[in-house]
Amino acid sequence: VQLAESGGGLVQAGGSLRLSCAASGTIFSLNSMGWYRQDPGKQRELVAAITGGGSTNYADSVKGRFTISRDGAKNTVYLEMISLKPEDTAVYYCNIQVRTRTWDPPRDYWGRGTQVTVSS
Repeated sequence: VQLAESGGGLVQAGGSLRLSCAASGTIFSLNSMGWYRQDPGKQRELVAAITGGGSTNYADSVKGRFTISRDGAKNTVYLEMISLKPEDTAVYYCNIQVRTRTWDPPRDYWGRGTQVTVSS
């Protein structure tokens, strides 16, 4: 299973970006999908997650500004980010729990990360 992220970049404060992460390979089903971010010297933190049933969870720092969604037909998770702040600057990683066969438990897969830089 491979995860391909896209959509990062440089944006001014107050701007917006949309991140995408598409899973490919041997996929029976996708469970939870999420986005994490990490600054150098800091721990990776959860930004947003969405379950297979569509329930969402957000870090307090991004509530009201970020929206996570998923497209099951495309095996893709999105993160819509508006009103970006300099403190949102980080490498963003997608995480998807994938079941590759019916009898296997779901396993975590990670993307390589995409840089988001917000200038003040």
